[in-house]
Amino acid sequence: MFYLLGLLLLLASCSQDKEQVVVYCSLDKIYSEPVFRSFEKETGIRVKAVYDMELNKTVGLVNRILAESERPQCDVFWNNEISRTIMLMNKGLLTPYFSPGAADIPPAYKDTNGFWTGFAARARVIIYNKELLQGRELPASILDLADPRWKGKAAIAYPLFGTTATHAAILFSEYGDQWALNFFESVKANDCGILDGNATVRDRVVSGDYWWGFTDTDDANGAIADGKNVGIILPDQCPDCMGMPVIPNTIALIKGAPHPGNGKRLIDFVLLRETERRLAFARSAQIPVRKGIETPGNVIVLDSVKQMQVDYRKVCSRLNESAKMLSEVFIK
Repeated sequence: MFYLLGLLLLLASCSQDKEQVVVYCSLDKIYSEPVFRSFEKETGIRVKAVYDMELNKTVGLVNRILAESERPQCDVFWNNEISRTIMLMNKGLLTPYFSPGAADIPPAYKDTNGFWTGFAARARVIIYNKELLQGRELPASILDLADPRWKGKAAIAYPLFGTTATHAAILFSEYGDQWALNFFESVKANDCGILDGNATVRDRVVSGDYWWGFTDTDDANGAIADGKNVGIILPDQCPDCMGMPVIPNTIALIKGAPHPGNGKRLIDFVLLRETERRLAFARSAQIPVRKGIETPGNVIVLDSVKQMQVDYRKVCSRLNESAKMLSEVFIK
């Protein structure tokens, strides 16, 4: 009797396990969770999502995937940036999957071998306090972080985590180590605020602690949606300027995933055009990488802006080294 009951419980547990998918997700829960709930409703597959904190977002999840490499615990990695996804690919921790949902995504936003797919981008922008900058010439470039006229008045997140780390690695890879080091040392010498994350930059600009700062479009648009007296500047848009980084979300299947079939179904769902539309209309105002997707007026149209031309494989190869050099600048 007890043996039979134990066997039934074991079978029930195995059945429940088969009807789930585990995703490590660095996109804010407020934006990603509705997508997961819709997936559950449509498929009956339960989504077990693991998130991370703002300060070490993405880095913490990547380290967890690395630590679990001998026995993977997650199926899908939904990353809110791209460079560390490529890092996992380079370490052999992703497995190729050509999702039908990726068919109309431009080649620049997906791996040719199917290891990852990009969608729903964010741009690195300037958020500024309208009251404090009223009647003044506005900042227009990341280079303004080191301009003496903004001494002590501008802020950026620690360039060791998340999209700020990616932005920093872009500067190292595109302009060279010495140029980038000189720039960030000038930023520090200019008493630029080095804060705990992009959301903190937003909040400190809103409060007036800093006049302006660099953050992502989702954080900046969230402040505007809340009625805060701030504005957005698209940086480095002049003809001779470097352009602004545009960083997509990425999604990938983990090598050795415990539920690979369900992982593929989740990837297919996330890569639907409807997901890009939904994220564009959310307060995150994320930017579709595909043409022809309905968006509200506050969402950037990629064809209308000057993007920084970036080789993300090259950026990934510089990510750890640039972070190491910047830790000497900002943490020593």
